[in-house]
Amino acid sequence: MELVCSLTVLGDLPVLQASGEIDLATLPYFHDQLNRAISLHVGAEVFVDLDGVTALDDTGIGMLLGAAGRAREHGGDLLLVCNSDRLRSRFSLTGLDRAMVVQARVALPRHHAGERNGTSDRRDQKSS
Repeated sequence: MELVCSLTVLGDLPVLQASGEIDLATLPYFHDQLNRAISLHVGAEVFVDLDGVTALDDTGIGMLLGAAGRAREHGGDLLLVCNSDRLRSRFSLTGLDRAMVVQARVALPRHHAGERNGTSDRRDQKSS
């Protein structure tokens, strides 16, 4: 099987969509696509949409962790979009879900949204 990646921007959020298998055979291509996304959007939260991924081996998980580190070195981050129970289970077993944000859709996590807009998520409560 092959891997197909496409980089799009939804609103102002860069999204790398992957479809197919991420394994030893497709790793060089995936590596290039991750680096391209991070390089084109330095300092941004880059989303990697894995909903079209049918297989992800340990080398692919390592690649995601490495790419997240590179993004963070430049003031950005790498966030994963994944709805597959099978992949989410792997993320839990490997600890990837503790090292990276994994969410169901492309949207800034609540704790990032306030920082990005220069506001806080905390709401002031008036006492009566």
